[in-house]
Amino acid sequence: MDLAFCVVQTTIDDEARAHQMAAALVTQNLAACVQVAEVTSHYVWKGAAARDKEFLLAAKARRADFDAIAAAIRALHTYELPEIIATPVLAGDPAYLDWLRRETER
Repeated sequence: MDLAFCVVQTTIDDEARAHQMAAALVTQNLAACVQVAEVTSHYVWKGAAARDKEFLLAAKARRADFDAIAAAIRALHTYELPEIIATPVLAGDPAYLDWLRRETER
């Protein structure tokens, strides 16, 4: 089992900013691919329930690059407390993982 990779996700309420973040992560070779999808988020913020349209970014990346990815997201984010979490990739198609490895070399 190769645990070298993860999917880092964040959400933001601005579609243009979401695509700007995605492009920054890919062009800096911090992610091989970033998917952007519109979602509805339900959450509690400062004691009040909220529901907002947001854009979810899912970045396929190396686990070792998490800190750099988080810093890049924070630099472009507008939220006081952005979601920045990583889920390990437990398994994957070997050819896809080889591609991910090549595209995130620096």
